[in-house]
Amino acid sequence: MKRRGGGSDAPFTIALGLVALLPRLFVAIAWAREPVWDGHYYHFGAERIAAGLGYSEDVTIAGHLVWKPWSHYPVGYSGMLSCFYRLFGSGLLVAPIVNALTGALTVIIVHRLARYYLSPGRARVAGGIAALHPGLIAYSAVVMTEPLAALLVLGAALAALRWRGRWRAAVLAGALLGLAVLVRPSSLLAAPLVALTQPRPVWRAALSGAVATVTALLVVTPWSLRNCRTMDGCALVSTNGGWNLAIGAITTTGRFTTLRASDGCPVVTGQVQQDRCWAKVGRDLIRANPGRWLAMIPKKLGETFDHESFAIEYLREANPAAWPEERRAAGRGLLTLFHRLLMIAAALGVVAAPRRERARGVDWATQLTLAALILLAGVHALTSLAHPFYWFAIAAPLIAALPFGGRPEQGPVGRFALGLIASTVLVHAVFFGDDRYHLIITPVLCLLAAGALRQPSRPPSAAPPALDAPRSS
Repeated sequence: MKRRGGGSDAPFTIALGLVALLPRLFVAIAWAREPVWDGHYYHFGAERIAAGLGYSEDVTIAGHLVWKPWSHYPVGYSGMLSCFYRLFGSGLLVAPIVNALTGALTVIIVHRLARYYLSPGRARVAGGIAALHPGLIAYSAVVMTEPLAALLVLGAALAALRWRGRWRAAVLAGALLGLAVLVRPSSLLAAPLVALTQPRPVWRAALSGAVATVTALLVVTPWSLRNCRTMDGCALVSTNGGWNLAIGAITTTGRFTTLRASDGCPVVTGQVQQDRCWAKVGRDLIRANPGRWLAMIPKKLGETFDHESFAIEYLREANPAAWPEERRAAGRGLLTLFHRLLMIAAALGVVAAPRRERARGVDWATQLTLAALILLAGVHALTSLAHPFYWFAIAAPLIAALPFGGRPEQGPVGRFALGLIASTVLVHAVFFGDDRYHLIITPVLCLLAAGALRQPSRPPSAAPPALDAPRSS
């Protein structure tokens, strides 16, 4: 598939990567501390793999240390870090520097993807937003999975577009998504979205999505077989899916809550058994009171999309002295404000700003109304005490799917981006929410934001432009 506009713009991509890398490296080096929360376990797992001990821990039984295989957390991020730990040791700077490099590569992919989606100028804007996004920069010092998962998912989309229409596209995209599944199992939902990037006929595009899904599962299969062989039962990737379902059924806030034996699993014989027990607890609670579970969805989505504070809280937990309350509040405020404005702009990415003389009256009025509604909703969300920004994550895919006249062309990149947003909404409606989970889709929000209020597609009566033809916007 050809890019929109002439030239490859490779020098800008390289320069953008350097611009993205410098602040990320500074944050990684200046703010890195001992990993906390889930980051502690990812770091520990990487150290064990690097030492040749596999994904495992040592437990004391009858006064003796016994090697015990591990699978509660997905292995992918720890596995990636272990490669660098073997080369450079497991010092506290290694993982953050790797994250900085991962973030810079993600920015590069955002710009290259945008070249298939937007005019060259808007593609530069998309890359610039991703490069200077304060939340993505701050996350460089956070030893968590989100940056790597985002890189692999976007890399899969780029592979699908680079070889669009060939079977190689589905296979390469599926392989990258398989690696993403090992980092974050819910990434498997992105595999069928490969179909949205492929040309017609529809059956061939759907088959490409199926090939990508099967390929992703094949990449994961060796790890699944390892779990069947070494654990107390089989698990596709990790043993926290049932755990997360139970949390989503028990939570009263919409976010993580600590599970206790009294919640339903007092006897645990192994990680797989524990996960299956918690999955049953979650299913039973949902069946017993489906109305309560459904009523919690707005809170879960609100925790996921309404603010951005996880990076600051993580860094404060790791180094409280460096984050007194005033600095903590300022950091949370900056990240949250940027994220909220990005959500509004991304929602405008599915709305056109047509010139009246180039659009039919109904189409012009429709797009004008949608733009006005989004902007009014944005003002309401910014000023209301509840700050319900999660509605923009729901509205953008919905508006794009409905047959509104005069809308902008989304193309393969836009369809994939909107599908990824919709799948993220679905996952956290089912399980539970936290603002770190929207970091996976933040790069595609940058793409959509850069495409806000473009010119509309041609009306049906006009001859359609070639799929890969350059266009100004």
